[in-house]
Amino acid sequence: MSDELWQQLRTEAEQVVQQEPLLASYVHARVLNHDSLESALSFILANKLSDDVMPVETVLELFDNAFSTSPQIIDFSACDIRAVYERDAAISSYLPVILYLKGFLSIQVHRLAHFLWGNQRKDLALFIQSRNSEVFGVDIHPACIIGKGIMFDHATGIVIGETSVIEDNVSILQQVTLGGTGNEQGDRHPKIRSGVMVSAGASVLGNIEIAEGAKIGAGSVVLSNVAAHTTVVGVPARVVGKPTSESPSETMNQNIFDDELSSA
Repeated sequence: MSDELWQQLRTEAEQVVQQEPLLASYVHARVLNHDSLESALSFILANKLSDDVMPVETVLELFDNAFSTSPQIIDFSACDIRAVYERDAAISSYLPVILYLKGFLSIQVHRLAHFLWGNQRKDLALFIQSRNSEVFGVDIHPACIIGKGIMFDHATGIVIGETSVIEDNVSILQQVTLGGTGNEQGDRHPKIRSGVMVSAGASVLGNIEIAEGAKIGAGSVVLSNVAAHTTVVGVPARVVGKPTSESPSETMNQNIFDDELSSA
């Protein structure tokens, strides 16, 4: 899938060069000068993360090593690109996803941090986490497990704790916290199952499960398990009905009044 997507990205990049000459050097450097999605992503992300202490060449080498050692990372990245294209009403082509959208970019940075964490390079993983937070405004602990087909819409202010798990095909909006309830140790963060949408400003706290296809309303504080295909909203969150879609993450409909509301 990543090869097919790469060809589409190149086609779109060539069109941008023709339509907007001022972006020609930018697009060539980030896409057209490369021969694969992994090469382009390494270059884009390294140039975003590098600073006076960690030069771009060093960060580029880290990404290249992660992508070659664990090819699944690029497969997951391709799924993330498609997820954004299919769910974000503001996106009409694939190229802007890898060039401009910090939600997508922050997830890919986390994938590097998680790779380093799993290879016992924890100090370096924490450095990458810190740079991710500084550059993109998204703070994800390197130990957090994130699946594929993930969209962080707008992304600013997202915070995700160490023992969180986000399964495949999940959408999370800005200012969402997946956190603990205090300074407890051990497994203390939420488990977000497939198809879930967590709307803007929601806080999901503690070692709780948000089951498949659930929908968390904007601004909610969720402190207990949420059943599959259930809509919850409020502070603290309570069940108000169920989504009309089996996978709210795909429809991205945040209006709870469009759901099948409970009579209670």
